[in-house]
Amino acid sequence: MAYRNAQEIFPEGLLKQIQRYVSGETIYIPAGEERKAWGETSGYQRYIRERNEEIRSAFAKGLSIEELMDKYALSYDSIKRIVYNRRETAMLKYSATLSSAKAYADAGKLDAWIHLYLNEEGRNIPFSDGLKLFDRYYFSPAEFPVSLFKRCAGPEPEMKYRIDKDWWEQRVAGLEKSIQSDPDMPPLIVHYTDGEFELNDGNHRLQAYENLGIEKAWVIIWITEEAERDDFMNKYGEYVKNCKVIRR
Repeated sequence: MAYRNAQEIFPEGLLKQIQRYVSGETIYIPAGEERKAWGETSGYQRYIRERNEEIRSAFAKGLSIEELMDKYALSYDSIKRIVYNRRETAMLKYSATLSSAKAYADAGKLDAWIHLYLNEEGRNIPFSDGLKLFDRYYFSPAEFPVSLFKRCAGPEPEMKYRIDKDWWEQRVAGLEKSIQSDPDMPPLIVHYTDGEFELNDGNHRLQAYENLGIEKAWVIIWITEEAERDDFMNKYGEYVKNCKVIRR
């Protein structure tokens, strides 16, 4: 604890008053009561904290952002800040890139990156809402052979999700240029179920990789059932041996 001369601190009149009680000795002056933050006295901050935790809990259990907006009379941006910008992710910088996904995964928040991506760049809010219905196993991004995956979207008649041929080709061509100029593309999102891979997000990118002759791609694998997780590890564990796995 630092020593300071009272003559440098107290007004002369106050110093003389103190010297009536003690003089020539070292004394300790305890800190006064800390000033309370705005809203603490009224309980407003406590209310906000409890409300925000309630919103996060409801979001984790499957309520969509739109449903939370109606329930709490808050804007889309306000709800999004509450459910995603928690203290533990405050230092993470989101972007629709592999490097950002890896950073979130390292912080144990890969699911937060997935939902941010699907609700913004991915524009796949129904998929995001569906993921939140149950706890899932999420494997941090890992490289897999492109040949393991099949598209479920495209202009072909057999595709589950048909896309206009001209728009498809235009989008794929644009992605080919992007991949060649900046390989930090977002990872594919793939569901492993019933012993097979189901591509949920990244159909255009997968086609672009194939067109460019790229043999490996970064992928986020998610699995629902423990038995399927064990089956996946038995068959493909070599690809995820250095991955982090979270259950959300």
